[in-house]
Amino acid sequence: MTQAHEAEVIFDDASHIPELFGVNDDHLRLIETALGVKTATHGNRLVIRGKRSSVGRAEGLLREVYALLAQGHRIEEADWKFMVRMAVEDGCSNLRDVFTNRVAVLSRRKFVTPKSVGQKEYVKAIREADIVFGIGVAGTGKTYLAMAMGVSGLMQKQFSRIVLTRPAVEAGEKLGFLPGTLYEKVNPYLRPLYDALYDMMDFDTAQKLIERGTIEIAPLAYMRGRSLNDSFIILDEAQNTTSEQMKMFLTRLGLNSRAVVTGDITQVDLPNGRTSGLVEVQTILAGIRGVRFVYFTEHDIVRHEVVQRIIKAYERYEARKGSPRS
Repeated sequence: MTQAHEAEVIFDDASHIPELFGVNDDHLRLIETALGVKTATHGNRLVIRGKRSSVGRAEGLLREVYALLAQGHRIEEADWKFMVRMAVEDGCSNLRDVFTNRVAVLSRRKFVTPKSVGQKEYVKAIREADIVFGIGVAGTGKTYLAMAMGVSGLMQKQFSRIVLTRPAVEAGEKLGFLPGTLYEKVNPYLRPLYDALYDMMDFDTAQKLIERGTIEIAPLAYMRGRSLNDSFIILDEAQNTTSEQMKMFLTRLGLNSRAVVTGDITQVDLPNGRTSGLVEVQTILAGIRGVRFVYFTEHDIVRHEVVQRIIKAYERYEARKGSPRS
């Protein structure tokens, strides 16, 4: 039987204790459930009991969060689940580094914060490289963080416009059978880009920027023959580009521009026999200067926690079936 371990933590500034422990000690209860420890509080003194490794992770998490609060960082309730998950998975060794790597946006929240080590590396890559490929499963923040970086760059006048694009109607972009104008045909397929944009800035501001052409949202076919200068460009759902479309997009990059390409190579909707441009480009551009590949896993999922369990369930199913999609 494993001997129980005990650690005592004393926090110097009691003013941060209510936010640290949570209403009715809710944050401590969350940590207890996730790490299998027990806690007891006495003013600014906290005792943690349990397995040595779990106690160490709980103590490390609380010390890291306390330090962030002491530095004036605001930690929202939604952040706690992600921080506790980090403590469970990697001991929270990178928590402060992740949480302080914020991206300024125009919404009321003012900042978007990476929620995992993978997301932090993604933001860092976008800041440093000319072209970044964010590849991973749904819900890992690939498009959302790219949008935040684009809005931040526009605010800081690093770029004069944002260009958002994705393949419409799978990869073939066959829009003729749909009713309505061209705008009405493509709009449903670009909706996720609008949703992310409206979360970064209020609706009226976004509409004005779209009307001026400062923000352009268009299907991938519209990129052909153009040179995009002084732009932050996002290609979303890139797993549904063909080889030709991927080459076409990447060669649109002009002076003082940056491109972020996102996609999930487990969800390719191309017809049988067609190679995904996102799958192929990993081999073609491997080792090319100015190009970065960032890979996300289920550990980076920031949607509802059940999404992470769903992704794992599908991975187990595909492994048993022996024929994962490609």
